[in-house]
Amino acid sequence: MSTTEVSHPARAVRNQAPLLQPVNLFETDLALQEGAQREGGAWGSSRAREAGAVAGSIEALEHGRRAERNLPLLRTHDRYGNRIDEVELDPSWHWLLRGAVEREIHSLPWTAATLGAHVVRAALFMLWGNVNAGVMCPVSMTYAAVPALRDGAPEIAEEWEPRLTWPDYEQGALAGMAMTERQGGSDVRANLTRAEPVSEGVYELHGHKWFCSYPPCEVFLVLAQAPAGLSCFFVERGPGMEFQRLKDKLGTRSLPSSEVEFHGARGHLVGEEGRGVPAIIRMVNHTRLDCLLGAATSMRRGLVEAIHHARHRSAFGALLVEQPAMQNVLADLAIESEAATAAALRVARAYDSDDEGAFRRLATAVMKYWVCKRAAPHAAEALECLGGNGFVEDSGMPLLYRDAPLGSIWEGSGNVAALDVLRAMVKEPEGLPAFLAECDAGAGADRRLDAHLDRVRAEATSVFASGEPQFCARRIVEDLAVALQASLLVRFSPPAVADAFCAGRLGGDSGRVYGTLPPGVDAGAIVDRAFAA
Repeated sequence: MSTTEVSHPARAVRNQAPLLQPVNLFETDLALQEGAQREGGAWGSSRAREAGAVAGSIEALEHGRRAERNLPLLRTHDRYGNRIDEVELDPSWHWLLRGAVEREIHSLPWTAATLGAHVVRAALFMLWGNVNAGVMCPVSMTYAAVPALRDGAPEIAEEWEPRLTWPDYEQGALAGMAMTERQGGSDVRANLTRAEPVSEGVYELHGHKWFCSYPPCEVFLVLAQAPAGLSCFFVERGPGMEFQRLKDKLGTRSLPSSEVEFHGARGHLVGEEGRGVPAIIRMVNHTRLDCLLGAATSMRRGLVEAIHHARHRSAFGALLVEQPAMQNVLADLAIESEAATAAALRVARAYDSDDEGAFRRLATAVMKYWVCKRAAPHAAEALECLGGNGFVEDSGMPLLYRDAPLGSIWEGSGNVAALDVLRAMVKEPEGLPAFLAECDAGAGADRRLDAHLDRVRAEATSVFASGEPQFCARRIVEDLAVALQASLLVRFSPPAVADAFCAGRLGGDSGRVYGTLPPGVDAGAIVDRAFAA
């Protein structure tokens, strides 16, 4: 570049934030560090620090961008007309997925016989998810398939688990899922795909799936109608499994999601015939945990980008981060992110203990609903903090915005998740007391939390007597969710964070847009903590 080009007034770059990368995403996230240690994952800090450094590197940033630019391509036939069903993926996609596999994000709880493995894995998942959200789908599906196979098909698990948990991208295997059909969606009992018995435990599948995750997977769990009813099957990718097209999605466009037809594909029964939903729900519960983790990751990413921009951009005579209106917005985004992180790690810890089944079942559904619902408006507000720069693809914020709604759709949209909470409250009555007991651990620390807990307890016991429990489902789930988040924050976060959350989420002014915290909160301290320099 010539001296003239550098010195020309029109070409000088002023008042713009420098590139955020390289940044260690773990070392700058105090809420994640403290939460992982608190919930039993201190032994994984070196793993998390390494993952945070790589995920926050310029190299990772470029791989993520390239994987999004060069979209996957389905090749159903070769040049001679032979059926091949191959997906062409950019080398950067493989770099990203290999990085997750080699760090055991797809397998750590099943290979590390150490308490806190789910917590460490959750921290790694959240760190690596900063690089690309799409790549985390096959990671999540593979992680979640293992307990489903252990419970429902131990012989298959014995054969396949070594490959599904192997931290080698070339030699290991990945698992996917094919549940929903176009006429039913979440109502999987409306599925029409049929399974015809061939021999003991072996069936031929015929039908169509409207959504099948990541076609390059070696194996899939599939729902189909057997003679005794809807059943779950383990299917290896191969003859009789034909991919029709890749979905043209709003977000996670780097991820090839597909429609598939079955023409005699062999399936091995998982669980009992006619008990397909209970068999596959073991997998779904774990992927719901990952929806929660992914939404918390989205919030964290947007928050970091917003604070970084505000610390370097000036307007009206001061840095944005010094201006009261922006401080309110950033602090509000920060407490939402910290609450999501704290809750996500607490729920992950429940997967490490057999004694927390009642809490785990309800808390996963409650927090999956709430945190995923909050991710989209959080991404929108974080994008707005960057102004016009945030509306440009190079900032990465449009990608974050497009990806943000997905967690609230995957594994049960908002209504399905909220109704699942009601169902669990009835069918598993020990769940609500276990959940409220965790919330009660914060009682006495803040009068607003105490009042909210009294109200939630009354609502939870009266919702079914109202005659319209489904109509009120979202309200009761949201009240439960913020009760848990507030309880965690008043116990474990600095007073500035806990006070702002209780003031903004539990009072009469709750429910407003981000940036409407009441006067008196220590916004500066909250923002300083949120992104440690």
